[in-house]
Amino acid sequence: MPSPLDDALKRLDTALGLLEASVTRRLDAEKRRGDLETELQIMQDDRVRLAAELEGAGERLKRLEVVTDDVGERVRRSAAVIQTILDDAEK
Repeated sequence: MPSPLDDALKRLDTALGLLEASVTRRLDAEKRRGDLETELQIMQDDRVRLAAELEGAGERLKRLEVVTDDVGERVRRSAAVIQTILDDAEK
């Protein structure tokens, strides 16, 4: 029959094992949390960078639209002049 001291040591050993497991889980959770915080910061930095790139692309698009409209108008005027020259040549 185990002595009360043996029972107490067994309970203490079990409690220490549970405590060690709990500490290990806590440390792992903290590490994952730190990893998640790092990943979140990287994602936020990427978001800021992408927003700036998108804004720049939008500005370039607006400039290209202005240039395209201008070129289109010049082509229409040139076509009208050429058509007038061709019409006059047929007369």
